[in-house]
Formats: sequence, structure tokens, C-alpha cells
Amino acid sequence: MNSLKLSGRHLLRIADLSTDEIMGLINTAERFLEISEREIKKVPTLRGKTVVNLFFEPSTRTRTSFEIAGKRLSADVINISVQASSVSKGETFKDTVLNIAAMRPDVIVVRHSSPGAALYASQIAGCSVINGGDGAHAHPTQALLDLMTIHMHKKRFENLKVSIVGDILHSRVARSDINALSRLKADITLCAPPTLLPKRSEVFGARVTHSIEEAVADADVIMMLRIQQERMAQGLFPSLREYAEYFCLTPKVMEKAKKDVIIMHPGPINRGVEISAEVADGPYSLILYQVTHGVAMRMAALYLLCVGEG
Repeated sequence: MNSLKLSGRHLLRIADLSTDEIMGLINTAERFLEISEREIKKVPTLRGKTVVNLFFEPSTRTRTSFEIAGKRLSADVINISVQASSVSKGETFKDTVLNIAAMRPDVIVVRHSSPGAALYASQIAGCSVINGGDGAHAHPTQALLDLMTIHMHKKRFENLKVSIVGDILHSRVARSDINALSRLKADITLCAPPTLLPKRSEVFGARVTHSIEEAVADADVIMMLRIQQERMAQGLFPSLREYAEYFCLTPKVMEKAKKDVIIMHPGPINRGVEISAEVADGPYSLILYQVTHGVAMRMAALYLLCVGEG
């Protein structure tokens, strides 16, 4: 594609992007990777722009990478966590967003436990809003950095066999990844206990299995997901120990995998629960590459929303 016209828009969910825009974001992020390898990791691209990270949920990778991304583009970046904001004094989400918007930032990155929070913020903020994760609904920049990682190592998406294993029911990452990968014509398999799958998993256009060995056997990409105990009711599975016995990605399970398979995980990882330490740190793992790519992808998102390419 010759141009991307994202300036002045929002990044709320993958479904709002065209296939060309998805690939344009990936290509832009791949170009930005080089900046992080320089001795002075800074360009003046967004000098004079202001980015506010408004996080109502804990975050390590997303919040830090958005902060680093903004600063590497020379934007002014302000981090606000709910614990240190007037929300602790009873201020509503609406009033928090309106007050931040009154300070005239260019972009607000919102993470919230309620699905639709970022959409609501985009309707009242008067500036671009990026969804940094809303409940179990969507996490578009995570999906984009996942796509970037796959693209850099596999060079294609069409007919690529991608197995997503773990707590799919509560995963905003899974929903965004499935949407993106299906749009790009990948072949998706979902693997989890029945209680951790959406009731109508077939609507995702994916194959479903409850056997991790089957999911791993012919996959080009294995994407593991964390058990999100903070979002689930009791009784969805007997114990973490029993879950790990049947769904943990271990060296033994990996014996059935392709020799050129890649392993991904959005983090944080629970070693010994969804993935063993040997596999997480092993030669197939791209988990830390995903983190590196997260900075570049969020640089691309900020750049294209604030400036655009033409």
C-alpha cells in the first residue's frame, strides 16, 4: 500500500481496520524496529505531541511499551494509574476522561476492566483513543504485535496453521488475534477445556480441540494464553495442577511439534501452568521478541494516529 490514513482516528479493535491497514501497521512497525537498536534511541517524529496512558488495570508490558514508544518518538508521555488518580476519591470514569481531555492531549491510551470503556472514551475525549485492553473484549495493539512477530518469522499468513491454547473464554488477546488471523486467511485451531471456550466457538471460524497434543501436532505457530483467574468464577476446572497436567506446553508435548514451529505468549506467563520453563526459554520461543516488537508496533500506532502517512 502507498499510504495509511489513520491520523485523527481511533484504534479500538481489529475489526475497525482494513486488511491493508493491518499490513500497513505491520510494515511501519518493522521499519521502526531499527530505532530501538541505535545508540540514541530517539527520533523527533512526534515532538510537541502529548500521549496520556490512562490505566485502570495493572500492566507491565503494555503500559511500559507505550511509554517507551512515545518517548522514542519524542512525544511527551504522562502515565496515570487509577491508584494515584481522583478515581480513588470517587471520580467517575467519564469525568476522569473529560478532565484529561480538557488538557488537550493528542492520544489517550485506555486500559479498563469493562468492555467498551475505550469506545466510550473515544466518544467523549475529542482526541485519538487507543484501546490498551478492555475487559475480555479486545486488545488490538497486542494482536498487531503478534501479527508482526509471525510475519517476521513466517513471511505469510494465508494457510498458516495457528493453534491458540489456554483460557480463550476470558482472553481479549485471543479475540483480537482470532479476528486478525482469520481476516488474513490463517488456519486457526482453538484448544482449551470446554469450560474455557466461548459457548459458540464455531463462530470464530476455527477448529476446536481439547487435546494439546492434537493442537501442537501440525501447527506452524503455537500461541499460549494465561489462565485469567482474576476474571473467572470458581469451578471452571478442578485446580491449576490438573489444568497443567493436560494443557501445559512441555518438552514432551513439543516432541510432536514441527521443527520450525514458533511459540508465542502475550504474557505474563505462569511457568509450569500453561507453559514450562524449558519451553518458555527454549529455542522455539519468541516471547521476548514479542515484547521487543510491542514497542515498535506501538510506535507505529502512535505515529500513524498523530501524523499519518501519505
